[in-house]
Amino acid sequence: MDIDYVPATAKDLPQMVELLAVLFTDEAEFQPNAEKQRRALEALLANPAIGRLYVAREGKRVVAMASLLYTISTVEGGKAAWFEDLVVHPDERKRGIGEALLKYVVAQARADGVLRITLLTDMQNERAQAMYRRAGFVGSPMRPMRLKIRQPG
Repeated sequence: MDIDYVPATAKDLPQMVELLAVLFTDEAEFQPNAEKQRRALEALLANPAIGRLYVAREGKRVVAMASLLYTISTVEGGKAAWFEDLVVHPDERKRGIGEALLKYVVAQARADGVLRITLLTDMQNERAQAMYRRAGFVGSPMRPMRLKIRQPG
């Protein structure tokens, strides 16, 4: 069966929440919380100006997802994006789906006028880093830091 790389819709929401649970279980820094993930995905679907959600769909099944969150870069003088949440269902890995979805998202970002995409990846996830390098991403001397202000509802 063919895989379609497309913008996500509200119908994809339950499967995207499940995929985020897989991702956040795999990542050392995060914990899955279906209610929080559903709320965030709904906010993105409701307001494409803040970001976009993309899926790889095989038939009616979402086998991968990714998100792109928009900002303005003073360095670039325009629209920039954070690439987040690339996750492929564990049963579908090593088929090239993640790399194809990444290329699709980058093409969509380029078409939307995005000037730079930034992403974070777990330091120990060398397989993901190799995929990002193949897509043209390079390391940055910038160090990510976080300040958690409060827990939403």
